[in-house]
Amino acid sequence: MLYFQLVIMAGTVLLAYYFEYTDTFQVHIQGFFCQDGNLMKPYPGTEDESFISPLVLYCVLASTPTAIIFIGEISMYFIKSTRETLIIQEKTILTGECCYLNPLLRRIIRFIGVFAFGLFATDIFVNAGQVVTGNLAPYFLTVCKPNYTGNDCRAHHQFINNGNICTGDVEVIEKARRSFPSKHAALSIYSALYATMYITSTIKTKSSRLAKPVLCLGTLCAAFLTGLNRVSEYRNHCSDVIAGFILGSAVALFLGICVVHNFKGSHAAPSKPKPEDPRGMPLMAFPRVESPLETLSAQ
Repeated sequence: MLYFQLVIMAGTVLLAYYFEYTDTFQVHIQGFFCQDGNLMKPYPGTEDESFISPLVLYCVLASTPTAIIFIGEISMYFIKSTRETLIIQEKTILTGECCYLNPLLRRIIRFIGVFAFGLFATDIFVNAGQVVTGNLAPYFLTVCKPNYTGNDCRAHHQFINNGNICTGDVEVIEKARRSFPSKHAALSIYSALYATMYITSTIKTKSSRLAKPVLCLGTLCAAFLTGLNRVSEYRNHCSDVIAGFILGSAVALFLGICVVHNFKGSHAAPSKPKPEDPRGMPLMAFPRVESPLETLSAQ
């Protein structure tokens, strides 16, 4: 079973690589109007020039939930009350002939592994949506640089389907055709929501009544601001960011609820046996009390 999961993970990473760094999947060429004001925003520059660059975003997305899960699991394991529950829920398993996984290590690997799988899956869904739709970025006409004096753009209401009308940089135009949904919004909300679900499901100490809302709202607010930054820099439309939020939230909710079962153990803790209802017990099971009338009649 472990090897099967590794194969699935490797296939997911490979597919994400082909979507991101190869030309295997061609972007759909979507038409446009030469005088469309929604596509004439100024060019904000490359992604590295953004306020939230891809390198910073990916590092924060990968490290924040990983650190939260790692610190949370270690803290709960060293608390006596929660450690006994974890040992009951998790079984020490043998992988191969020499490697043993205790409950702490097994939970960390499972939760972080599912998070990594969801991160790559979200990236695949986003790239697939961008390739299929080919939605144009707000700055598309600025980098496309069509010939406005030509026959194609002379009429104000003429729809252009010809992809060769652009005279700008081909690589920049290619990126401007991949706007829907927003990758930054989808990945940021996925990471924030996954971490939030972990915090609310596992950390249940009395001292965390105020810390939990602060951590959860802080991560969600950071994801929300990431989406707003994409709109303010004219890199995505509002609809692109909203679609990214919906996509990332759906993946996080599915994995958190259906795969890791709200971050509970793989084996449910044994419940205490309920006391039997005396009304359902046979009469012979009760001790017999001798009546005083029976004693007098016997004398």
